[in-house]
Amino acid sequence: MTRILIVEDDRKTAESLELYLRNAGYEVGVAHDGVRGLEQAERGRYDLVLLDLMLPGMYGMDVCRRLRERSSVPVVMLTARATEDDQVRGLELGADDYITKPFSPRQVVARIRSVLRRASGMDDVLRLGSLELDCRSLRVSCHERAVEITATEARVLKALIEAKGRALTRDEILERAFDDGTETSDRTVDAHVKNLRRKLAGCPVRIVTTFGVGYRIEPEAGPPA
Repeated sequence: MTRILIVEDDRKTAESLELYLRNAGYEVGVAHDGVRGLEQAERGRYDLVLLDLMLPGMYGMDVCRRLRERSSVPVVMLTARATEDDQVRGLELGADDYITKPFSPRQVVARIRSVLRRASGMDDVLRLGSLELDCRSLRVSCHERAVEITATEARVLKALIEAKGRALTRDEILERAFDDGTETSDRTVDAHVKNLRRKLAGCPVRIVTTFGVGYRIEPEAGPPA
């Protein structure tokens, strides 16, 4: 059974979400502060973390950052702060989706299903030089060195590799890597590309900005013979 961890300090909100998720067929764990949420996320084998930002003990952004250092589990952020800068910062830290309050539990369930579907729906192994992407397990390796990426980053990387060196516009990346119901913008793509560049540092590939178009990926040229 799919396991979801809710990290939410408002107990009524947490209870409502827990009820809807259990009725939707998920196994649910709950934590009411950031420290306990991080501990539970690291101990339990959860398939997704539903993470509030305004948490006692440890701010949600810090929970996400710490979690990303150890895991690629999908993270959906919940917050009343709806500015684009907040959303981009969350995505840069590795969140897979971002839902602003107020929301309906039905909306959250639908978005969770969407993120889980994206995380599990890829079954190809893609290669670019020494870069290998196992799309099902979300494992990336470069020269046999493991690289942790999130489900959404995997879909962005998959879109770029499948373009075979052609530059994709941000709209094309949005269309290929995100569902229609996901809140996205050009800055969403930029945030995920920034993460991929950081995580793939040291791998002999590069994501190139094509001005006026978007992004493409290519193997780095080796040293001259």
